[in-house]
Amino acid sequence: MISAGARTATGHARERRPPRRIDVRFRTIVSPHQLNSRWGRRVYWAVLVAMVAGSTLAFVFPLYWMVTGAMKSGPELARMPPTLLPAAPTPDAFAEAWSLFDIGLLLRNTAYYAFGGWLVSMAVDVTAAYALSKLRPVLGNVILGAMLATLMIPPMVVLIPLYVTIVDLGLLNNPWGLWLPAAANGFNIFLLKRFFDSIPRELIEAARIDGAGPLRVLWSVVLPVSRPILGVVSIFTIVTSFKDFVWPLLVMTESERMTVGVGLSQTAGAVPQNVIMGGLVIAGVPTIVVFFLFQRHIMAGLTAGGIKG
Repeated sequence: MISAGARTATGHARERRPPRRIDVRFRTIVSPHQLNSRWGRRVYWAVLVAMVAGSTLAFVFPLYWMVTGAMKSGPELARMPPTLLPAAPTPDAFAEAWSLFDIGLLLRNTAYYAFGGWLVSMAVDVTAAYALSKLRPVLGNVILGAMLATLMIPPMVVLIPLYVTIVDLGLLNNPWGLWLPAAANGFNIFLLKRFFDSIPRELIEAARIDGAGPLRVLWSVVLPVSRPILGVVSIFTIVTSFKDFVWPLLVMTESERMTVGVGLSQTAGAVPQNVIMGGLVIAGVPTIVVFFLFQRHIMAGLTAGGIKG
């Protein structure tokens, strides 16, 4: 006979609930069971905080060192070991850099080149992406693949042939020497094409039924609904123009036509290091301001058109 205690134990064993199953939607390196444990959570947060802090330090510390270096005196900046904080911070290096480097003229030149390059690049990239997306030319995928393949070529490989071409065309110290090589950008064309592909074809067909031609469709239908991606491509183009150094160094050789990066490098050896730091800080302010003003548009434009309903 089975005793009452044994029957009770057996009943409890039968009534025991199965272990709770954890819903796993994505595969991860660490199992969900380990993450739900006490030590798993501690290790997870420790690794996450270390990675975020390390990445932030790697990107922000050079900017911090540049700003604080401009606020130090020349002897303090050259002191070994270096100091993390300036002993007597002063903004005199910024004013001295503005006058010595003539940064006002350099920034105007750079803004002019960036604006002109933006106009030429948008005219070429938008029309090319529209043709590949909506007009469907023969061998369009082959053409797009060839454009994307150019992104794999190091820029230094085509630097000499491109420079020889600019010299033969007589475009040295001419803004078109900067604008024409940057007119067609495979990455921008790819971004624009992906967004144009997501535009409903019914809109295009309705415009065509009303008698609109390809250019009218582009101007009245495609461009108004493509503001997010147009903003992203515009920001990328302008920031690239501000950051470019090697090509303006080769093309713009006259001091009155130099960009801000080239102008600072030409006279950097004749001024103190803290003044150089001050000039670099001033030169970097425009692009930093542009990013913080338009960072939402950048993120929204990069994800727009990537998911189709």
